[in-house]
Amino acid sequence: MSSAPNHGSGSGSGLTVVGHMRQVFSHVKVENLLAGLSGGVVSTLVLHPLDLVKIRFAVSDGLELRPKYSGILHCMRSVWQQEGLRGLYQGVTPNVWGAGASWGLYFFFYNAIKGYTKEGRQTELSPAEHLVSAAQAGILTLTITNPIWVTKTRLVLQYDAGVGGKQYKGMVDALVKIYRHEGVAGLYKGYIPGLFGTSHGALQFMAYEELKRDYNKYKKVPSDAKLNPLEYITMAALSKIFAVATTYPYQVVRARLQDQHNKYNGVIDVVRRTWRNEGAIGFYKGIIPNLIRVTPACCITFVVYENVSRFLLGQSR
Repeated sequence: MSSAPNHGSGSGSGLTVVGHMRQVFSHVKVENLLAGLSGGVVSTLVLHPLDLVKIRFAVSDGLELRPKYSGILHCMRSVWQQEGLRGLYQGVTPNVWGAGASWGLYFFFYNAIKGYTKEGRQTELSPAEHLVSAAQAGILTLTITNPIWVTKTRLVLQYDAGVGGKQYKGMVDALVKIYRHEGVAGLYKGYIPGLFGTSHGALQFMAYEELKRDYNKYKKVPSDAKLNPLEYITMAALSKIFAVATTYPYQVVRARLQDQHNKYNGVIDVVRRTWRNEGAIGFYKGIIPNLIRVTPACCITFVVYENVSRFLLGQSR
């Protein structure tokens, strides 16, 4: 890993790739995986309907087949009236799998990379090192979970328009059909903007770590001291709002690439057509329901993660 210091014995030959990986994985803790998974699942189950609204607004490019909504409440009310609670939870299965796996793997990789980077040092990691560690964790996580996010987007964008019925029966059916008709490339649609999106997680984690550390310094306690739930919620909310405001356009581009109702020739085509037809505001469609969803989701995830991980790590000692 490029961000890690050289932990060799001074022989000048450095460590092999295998040696690097072995050292990284010596810092792996399953407790971080389980704690992150718990936080992701809980927050997703509570807030999935807002995710559905966000994606429907993100792809609202004027196609006739798309339902027209005047706002967040109108969208939720329309879906409820047409399809009931089940409609609001369309795509929840891959969302739970994706969020659980993503948060679990992210915390898993992030803590391993961070532990490796800090190995043998007395000093704290710098903001840049937190940023790089989080970005590396994000790339590894996205590579594993992208097919799940494609199926979630496809399921959320199934409109009950009647023509031919719904295309996919569920998560497994969507995965099989996408692979059969579009191959591996279909399962990795949106991967490139997703890579840009790792900057979102990296910025969020950097801000979260720095806020916690500065706050604990202000209180004159150790930098890794436990905070109370309200303090965790505040740090998580501020870091999430900062990351969303900075990186939201990639989510619009990614959702449009993964949408089954429109065809684009890659990221540049999405950007060009969105700019031409909708202007700068097109890249921020859905940001309000997104903020309303992700801010409490992030707070729930981090509070659950911090408490579950401390409990599990305490049990394993």
